[in-house]
Amino acid sequence: MPQLNFVKMKISEGIADIIFNRPKHNVFNTDMIKEINVLLENLAEDNTLKCVVFRGEGPSWCAGVDVADHEPELVDQMINNFNHMFELIDGFDIPLIAAVHGACLGGGMEAAIACDIIIAARKAVFGQPEIKLGFFPPYAAIRLPQMVGVAKAIEICTTGKRYSADEARSMGLVSKTVEDEQFNDEVDKMIHEIQVNSPLIIRLNKRAVKQHLGMDFSKALPSAGDMFLNTLMKTEDTLEGIKSFYEKRKPEWKNR
Repeated sequence: MPQLNFVKMKISEGIADIIFNRPKHNVFNTDMIKEINVLLENLAEDNTLKCVVFRGEGPSWCAGVDVADHEPELVDQMINNFNHMFELIDGFDIPLIAAVHGACLGGGMEAAIACDIIIAARKAVFGQPEIKLGFFPPYAAIRLPQMVGVAKAIEICTTGKRYSADEARSMGLVSKTVEDEQFNDEVDKMIHEIQVNSPLIIRLNKRAVKQHLGMDFSKALPSAGDMFLNTLMKTEDTLEGIKSFYEKRKPEWKNR
């Protein structure tokens, strides 16, 4: 494990928590992004994991990327490392959860929408304010149209407007909003719903969704059926799930 100055990590019972820890608002800089990337590279090799959760210390989840790292002599390094983080996230076959409270802005919002699930505290605030400083958000420009449609994506990027957690949920960015005082409990409930399942079957479920995005229905349906019959049904864990149902007991997953 490398020395971590801006990020913490803990792994327990198949759940990896990556915790942003750069006071006051967990603004990313290049060194922090590099630390996240090293952790993601290591986690990607662990096939016992069931979920990765991104949390933030302090009053905010992540309020963006340090403006200093946008200076012309530094920006290439920052963007290359930032893009690599999105490539690593996209490669995960298990769910990634952004547990968002406080400010989730700029590069922070890009990191959040790269995840599969966003759970937001009611007082969380989302936005892409890059335009106010003469920038655009490269990853958000790609990802947002898939999530909220072209018109709303252009609104978000060209106004720099901030959105409440409830507004973000209504447009499809956020999966669930909860009262701030119940936030940690609700995040843990969501994690537990995933945690009780087989790590192998979790991966196959996410793979089934992602592999068929944008595919013509006439091709997607037989492809998903083939995955079900010739991959899923040949796993020990699926057969164990069937057996445990008839025996009225909890399944004992083998991850194979």
